[in-house]
Amino acid sequence: MTDNLHFAVEAAWKVLLVGLVLGAGLPAVFAVGVRSLAWGTGGAAEVAVDSRPQPIGRVLAGVCFLVVLAGIALGLTIILAAGQGKVVSFEHVYPTIVDKPK
Repeated sequence: MTDNLHFAVEAAWKVLLVGLVLGAGLPAVFAVGVRSLAWGTGGAAEVAVDSRPQPIGRVLAGVCFLVVLAGIALGLTIILAAGQGKVVSFEHVYPTIVDKPK
């Protein structure tokens, strides 16, 4: 009985962690990207006293937006692979679509 409880708790925290990362993490990264874009633009987009454009803000915004797009692409790839009877494997560091193990 304790083994079943242990497995249930272990699975529950993994689901919670993935839900936090994908459910709240990607929108948070997107928000940081929007804020960085305002910092990179300067002027009326910035509320601070120093309203000069900061080029690093645009670079940081681009990185944030690329991370969000990569997360969306990976999620769609996993969903589409499952629909074709395959899975996404990270065996070679980068994701590859492989047949489901039997």
